[in-house]
Amino acid sequence: MEVVTGREAVVAAAGDSPYARLNTQGEVTGYLVAGTTAWVDRTPAGPLACAVGEPARAVELLAASGASWLHLPRAVAGEVDHLPVAHRDDWDFLWTASPPPPRPGEEAVTQLTPADEPDIEALLAAAFPETTTRPGDPRVRAWFGIRARGRLVACGADRSRGGVGFLAGLTVHPDQRGRGLGAALTAAVVRRHLTGYGVSSLGVLSSNAPALRLYRAVGFTDSLARTSVRIT
Repeated sequence: MEVVTGREAVVAAAGDSPYARLNTQGEVTGYLVAGTTAWVDRTPAGPLACAVGEPARAVELLAASGASWLHLPRAVAGEVDHLPVAHRDDWDFLWTASPPPPRPGEEAVTQLTPADEPDIEALLAAAFPETTTRPGDPRVRAWFGIRARGRLVACGADRSRGGVGFLAGLTVHPDQRGRGLGAALTAAVVRRHLTGYGVSSLGVLSSNAPALRLYRAVGFTDSLARTSVRIT
C-alpha cells in the first residue's frame, strides 16, 4: 500500500475525477492499492472517507478510518456485510461537461434569497422530506427555484465545491410533476455550473428510475456507481 498526502496527490491518484475533486477539501490522506484509491479527508464536520476502484479493497482501507459514513464503489453481497452497517444507500454519482439541450421553462428559474427560505422548507416538507439539504446547511452556496402564480413549485440547492458544480435537493411539488419543471431547473443550474466550473454533477439513488431518466435526458452521461454505508 502506498500512502500519499494532500488534495493534489489524492485527486491525481483517483484519475482527476470530478467525484474526487468534489470530495477532497481539507487535510487529505490517500491510501493506494493496485486499482483502488481510498482517502480520508479530515473536515471540520469529522472525517470523510471515500474510495474509487474495488469495493472490497476500499472497505479494507477505510474500515478503521473513524468515519461514520464510508462512501464506496458499488458493493455487492459480502463486501460490506461484515461491517456494523446501520444504513446503506446504493446511488449514482453523475456528471457532465456538456451544455444541456434547451428546456422549456428555463427562463423562469431564479436564484432565491433568504426571504424565500420558509417557502423552500414548506416545499421540501411536502415533496422531499427525507432530504438532508435544507436552508441553513453550510454546504449550500445558493438556492434556485421556479414560482407559479407566486407559489414556489420547484427548488434545488447549489452545493458546489472543489471546483466542481454540484446540484442537490432537487424538488418539484407533487401537484406540479410531469410538467418539465425538474428538467428546466436542472438545465438552468447546469448552465451556471459549466460557466463557473466547467463541470456539473449530482447524486441520485439508483432505485429512482424517473430521476435517472430526467438527468440522462438533460445530459448527465458520465457516472460512478456508489454505495454509502453508515457505521454504528
